[in-house]
Amino acid sequence: MDFLVLFLLYVTLVLLTILLVCLYSGRKQSWPSRTVDWLAQVLSRVIPAQVHGAAQRGLHRLFHTRHCLFVALHLALEVLVYGEYTWEVFGYCQELEFGLPLLLLPYLLLTVNVGFFVLCAKTDPGAVTKSNQALFLHAYAYDGVMFERGAKCAVCSTRKPARSKHCGVCRACVHRFDHHCVWVNNCIGAFNTRYFLAYLLTLSAMATAIAVVTAAFLIQVVSLSSLMLGYYTDDQGQERPVDTVFVIQHLFLTFPRMVFMLGFVVVLALILGSYFCFGLYLVLANQTSHEWFKSRRFKSGAYRNIYSRGVWGNLVEIAKPPVSPEAKRR
Repeated sequence: MDFLVLFLLYVTLVLLTILLVCLYSGRKQSWPSRTVDWLAQVLSRVIPAQVHGAAQRGLHRLFHTRHCLFVALHLALEVLVYGEYTWEVFGYCQELEFGLPLLLLPYLLLTVNVGFFVLCAKTDPGAVTKSNQALFLHAYAYDGVMFERGAKCAVCSTRKPARSKHCGVCRACVHRFDHHCVWVNNCIGAFNTRYFLAYLLTLSAMATAIAVVTAAFLIQVVSLSSLMLGYYTDDQGQERPVDTVFVIQHLFLTFPRMVFMLGFVVVLALILGSYFCFGLYLVLANQTSHEWFKSRRFKSGAYRNIYSRGVWGNLVEIAKPPVSPEAKRR
């Protein structure tokens, strides 16, 4: 198994781990957090204190400070996937006379995705400071449950607008805070949520398009070779008709990088597609992921989302985030 396969396998595990971290980071008593705490306690008794402390400092720096490591990993992953697609899939599909628009679709989606990635990473998500807090203080009503009127941020000492939250990574309160995304090295807030959703959608579409083209090529190879009509000899020396498992093994031995890449982008498309659907649901309900996770802690009936304006109104709000009416008139 060559370096590319091992690297993609490692990145897949990293993506799944970080997805779990993102999904459960807002829950204090979730089973993943309890499991991690238990493992940490067990390992702390085995691992030397110096090593344990260094690991904790490293993890804190990795997930609680701004850096470009995950951005670099994200870009490296795209280079590897598109390198394999260009080096093998594109050329083989041209030989089998696949339509050129279909083969070029992943590159078009990549171009659009890079644009939304830059917008998402470089757009101010809505950082609240003492100089601009008046712009956000009356943008949303205080619900009196999750957001209290007159509250001040204990870290940056600004008056907290409703739906804002202090981000320890960006070291600022963010208007309509959703979450901090390590993959774009920026918070997702009022002014870049629309770009983040478009980024997720195009990223899912990229993975899906590459998966469709690669799968179509492999199916065509099997069809043209009449492999399904053949027979093979098993370990006991008996002749058996070719089945699906044998075909997959044969394709993996013939096109190892391509088959592994197909499995990787399929998993990626499912993860990203599911995350996009969750994000779209939150948009249609006019709720942030921070609010959604936090609302799970309240008893049934204790919390009610007062910010929904109907489906169309919620979509308009994402396209044009509100600010304080008094600030608009200045």
